[in-house]
Amino acid sequence: MNTQFPSATQAKDQAKRLRTKLTEEGASIGHAKSLELVAHQHGFRDWNTMFAAIGNGPPNGWAIWDKVSGTYLSQPFTGHVVSISIMKPGWFRLELHMDEAVDVVTSEGFSNFRSRIRGVIGPKGHSVERTSDGQAHLQINLC
Repeated sequence: MNTQFPSATQAKDQAKRLRTKLTEEGASIGHAKSLELVAHQHGFRDWNTMFAAIGNGPPNGWAIWDKVSGTYLSQPFTGHVVSISIMKPGWFRLELHMDEAVDVVTSEGFSNFRSRIRGVIGPKGHSVERTSDGQAHLQINLC
């Protein structure tokens, strides 16, 4: 059995890719069957057993005081998690303290440095909110 398990979201993404690939090859299967096959690949009896083992908590590295990196308003940062709360399955409200303050203004005329930020992060590690160029306001690099 593999000891490095995916998150619930990653496992569901694996199942979706498996289902798509099998359909392309002419072996159509349902969503439940693809979840079962992913669970078997990771050494579990069935999907429910796997889900119980991996839970639906935050990804590894998203615990109080753990180091994180990513981008905030397109500016790279490193920092640590100050607080975390589950909003709904797969969605987390994070408060982060930056190692170095980031300038969140792109104008040459003035600056606005932030050393603490808050945001809601989804299952893929980024916020729903977007900048004018389509980038996520907050992107956390998943471990």
